[in-house]
Amino acid sequence: MDRAQKEKVVEELGQIFESSGVVVVAHYAGLTVAEMQDLRAKAREAGSAVRVAKNRLAKIALQDKPCASIGDYLTGMTVLTYSEDPVAAAKVSEDFAKGNDKFVILGGAMGENALDRAGVTAVSKMPSREELIASIVGCIGAPASNIAGAIGAPASNIASILSTIEEKAA
Repeated sequence: MDRAQKEKVVEELGQIFESSGVVVVAHYAGLTVAEMQDLRAKAREAGSAVRVAKNRLAKIALQDKPCASIGDYLTGMTVLTYSEDPVAAAKVSEDFAKGNDKFVILGGAMGENALDRAGVTAVSKMPSREELIASIVGCIGAPASNIAGAIGAPASNIASILSTIEEKAA
């Protein structure tokens, strides 16, 4: 890799570290190409991404970034899983680690907050952005549907009483 390519990689990694809601660092020694492709596919489905980069270049990109604390995890064969959603990358990493012993989560960062292994696990158990939005919409919509049901109930009761009277008259 020549100097221009290295500068481009450092710039790309810097963008990842600045714009990501969460970054998870893991060792991937011993994973097959098929297993890495599986990880990438699962990450893509969840709205996150996977990046393998040279540790030295990643440490350079981390300088003066909010998540600079993850520099200590960048030793050996490391892979970065990241997403704008503060939960997606952690969920993907945790799910993949459960099914694969060769994928070892070291830690990560959520904004300026450093995460150890337990922190990544805790973040992965949090509801995702979509789940939170769905629950908020459900909470907002429930009272409206209850009001509509309460308003419509007397009318349906009157209609059933009228049909009963009509049947008896006939």
